[in-house]
Amino acid sequence: MGLYTAVTVPDVTGEKRELLTVLADQRNLFRVTVRNLTEVQARQRTTVSELTLGGLVKHLASGARGTASVITERDENATLDMTRLEHDYDLLPDETFEAVLAEFDAATEALDAVIIDVPSLDDLIPQPTAPWAPERTWESVRMMVLNKIREYAHHSGHADIIREALDGQNTMAAISEGQDWAAAMDWT
Repeated sequence: MGLYTAVTVPDVTGEKRELLTVLADQRNLFRVTVRNLTEVQARQRTTVSELTLGGLVKHLASGARGTASVITERDENATLDMTRLEHDYDLLPDETFEAVLAEFDAATEALDAVIIDVPSLDDLIPQPTAPWAPERTWESVRMMVLNKIREYAHHSGHADIIREALDGQNTMAAISEGQDWAAAMDWT
C-alpha cells in the first residue's frame, strides 16, 4: 500500500460529508508532500520565492484556526490583525517543524469540528475586513469551506514544487509508492 491512505471523515451525512471529504483529501495530499522532512529541509528555500515547506505548514495551520474562529465568533466588527500575519509563512528560531505539524493537525481537527457543529452550511458569517477587503462581507459556511479547499490545493502546488526542488520527491510518485500499476509510470 502506498503512503496515501483513505480519508477518514467524521460521521456526518450529505453535503457536509462531501465537503469534509474533499477538504480532508486535500490536507492528506499536502501531508504526503511534507512527510519525512528534517528540520533543516523544512526551513530550506528551493526556489526564488521566500516560501518554505515549514512555513506553508505554519500558514495553513494558522488559516484553519482563523477560519474556525471567524465561524464561531461571528464578529460583525472584526478586522484582520495584519501584525498576526507578519511571520505567518516563517518558521521562527524558537519554533520547530514538529511543533507546527502538530499544530496543523490540531487546527484542522478543530476546524472540522466547527464545520460539523454548525447548524447549516447556509449560515452567513461576517468576514473580517482587511486591506484587500475593506468592506464587510458575509459568506456562507459552505463558501468558507470551499475557500479552504481552494487554499489547500493552491498551497499544495507550492509545496510540491518546493519539495521536488529540495530532494526530488514527487507527490504523485509518493502516493503511488508500492502500487503494481505505478511501477511502469514515469513521474518525472
